[in-house]
Parts: sequence; structure tokens; C-alpha cells
Amino acid sequence: MGRVVELTPRQREILRRVVEEYVSTGEPVGSKTLVERSAMRVSSSTVRNELAALEERGLLMHPHTSAGRIPTETGYRVFADDLLEHVEPEHGEFPLDLSAAQSEIEAALQATTEMLSQVNRLLALVSAPPLEATTVKHVEVLMLQPQLVMVVVITSAGGVTKRLAHFEEHVDPGLAGWAAEYLNETVAGLQLGTTLLRRRFEDPGLSTRERAFLDTLRPAFTELLAPEQRLYVGGAADLLEEVRGEELASYRRLLELLEKRAAMLEVLGGSIDSRRPFVRMGADLESFALYNVALVGAAYGLVHRSLGSVSLIGPVRMDYEKAIRSVRSAAAELSRFVEAVFEED
Repeated sequence: MGRVVELTPRQREILRRVVEEYVSTGEPVGSKTLVERSAMRVSSSTVRNELAALEERGLLMHPHTSAGRIPTETGYRVFADDLLEHVEPEHGEFPLDLSAAQSEIEAALQATTEMLSQVNRLLALVSAPPLEATTVKHVEVLMLQPQLVMVVVITSAGGVTKRLAHFEEHVDPGLAGWAAEYLNETVAGLQLGTTLLRRRFEDPGLSTRERAFLDTLRPAFTELLAPEQRLYVGGAADLLEEVRGEELASYRRLLELLEKRAAMLEVLGGSIDSRRPFVRMGADLESFALYNVALVGAAYGLVHRSLGSVSLIGPVRMDYEKAIRSVRSAAAELSRFVEAVFEED
């Protein structure tokens, strides 16, 4: 977010305590409450003056006629910025074990999504590495029936794609065996969807019969996954259970956006700028559907390249410290996992 707001240490402490109290209770916070519950060593009148100063700065507001105050979106931003600067991961705080996923990234992404939503009771989103970041590791061409062939493509990211190919004539088993050998020799190590990979199916040295057979298998290598297959989502039901009445309209728009996975991936992609955790809310997200919600996330990937993001979406009134720690830990675990998988390649 990068907004610089000059506050005194005491003002920052009071803002932090107001946010934490309001997140915890959902009730406006007054000076008396702050002094009693926070054991602050200042008088109620001093706290009242500081609350008024924070309200003047646009960080707090009065809801209706209440004597207490609640954070504004700007107040949440300043609070979250401070957390991003100071919150450090705690060992063992996020119980994510990816050993059962072995070398399959899809299984690791699903496990991460489920654990994030379970621990935080927020909507969890984990984006998969783009297919252009993965290479072909191994190819199988299997005869299922005389006129039915299955091509299996295993990628460096541990993904397994299976496609069926139907033929009008009986397929020569020798041709299927040749195709598997040819593809493992010529496309293994090449990135999916690239021009170089496509050229392997158009080699001038191939016979008409061989080229026609490979052309039927080609979609398994060139038709990339649809956007909805690249975004893992968890916790929608839990999130709706926690939503307050005034937030319902925002979450209906959010769920509608989730149905358009490509649009959601664009929002997430626009938020990633480094491995450092980030917080976006309201206008930052440049989407009307996300105007009244907050996004907390972190990128994961290889040392030299981000491959995707781990994110939590929820009300602007959320536990930011817990969310930041969770996505930071989850992203670190996923990064270790994908580095090991890509090294195996």
C-alpha cells in the first residue's frame, strides 16, 4: 500500500488497540473501554483527545450517535502497513504438512487452500503456477481400445493431464508405441504451449501417417488449462456464516466474481509484487465486487521467480495479524515444495 501517515507512537498504539478491539467485538470502541481493557497508563481524557485527533486524520469515525469509534478503511490500511513491517513468522503456527502430496503440485495447492480456510475461517484462494512455467517431463501413449488411445502428459510441476483420442480406423499398436518414444525424445524438457513444442508435431521428416497420428494427440500439449482449473478456492461456506447483515451485498458480488475465475486471477496477479506479504482493500483491488472486502496474500515460487499466490479474502474487519502470519507461512511451505519438485526435473 505504501501510504506514509505521520503519527506519534501513542497514536499508533491507540489506533492499533481500537482496531484489535473492534475486530474482536464488532462494537464501537470508546476511551473508557481502551483504558480499562488495554491497561493504558494514560487518563481517559488523554485517550479521548487522541481518538479525536485520529478521527481528524480520517483513521477513525463515529458510527451514528455512538460514543465509541470504529476504524475507517484508511485506519485499517495504516494498521496493516505497520503489521507488514513488524510481524514475524512464528514456528509451527500454521500446521501445513505437504508430505502427503508427494510431487503433485495440484494436491499441495488443494491442501494449502483447505488449511488456510480452516484456520482463518476466511475465503482462501491459491493460484497455480502458469502452465508456461512448466515443462513436459514424460509422455505415455496408451491403447485402450482398437480405436481409442489415451495420451498422458506428466509435467515438471507434478501435473498429470490425460486426453482421449478417437480414431475412425483401428490404430496400429506399433504406431502408438512409436509416438510415445518420439514424443519423449523430442518434447520432454520443452515448455507447454510454446511454438518450439508445436514444431515437434510438424517435423518435415515425419511421414503423412505419423504426422496425422500426432496431430490427433496434439491438444494434450497445446490446449492449456482453463482459468477455473488454475485457481483453488476454499472456505466460501464458512465465510458466509460469519458475514454481518450489512456485508451481504459485498459477498454476493465477490462470489459472482469467483465464478469468473479469469477475472479473479487477474486481480490476484495484479497484487503480487514480491515474496513480501501484501494487504489490499477497497479501491486498491480495482474491482467493484471487492470494494468492501480485504485481500491478504503472499507470493510463492522459486528463488528467482514467483509462480502464484496464497491469499485470504474477508471483511475489512478481519484479524490481519493472523491472516498475514498464515499466508506468509503457507507461501513459505509451498515455495519449499515447488522448489523440490522443480529440482527433481
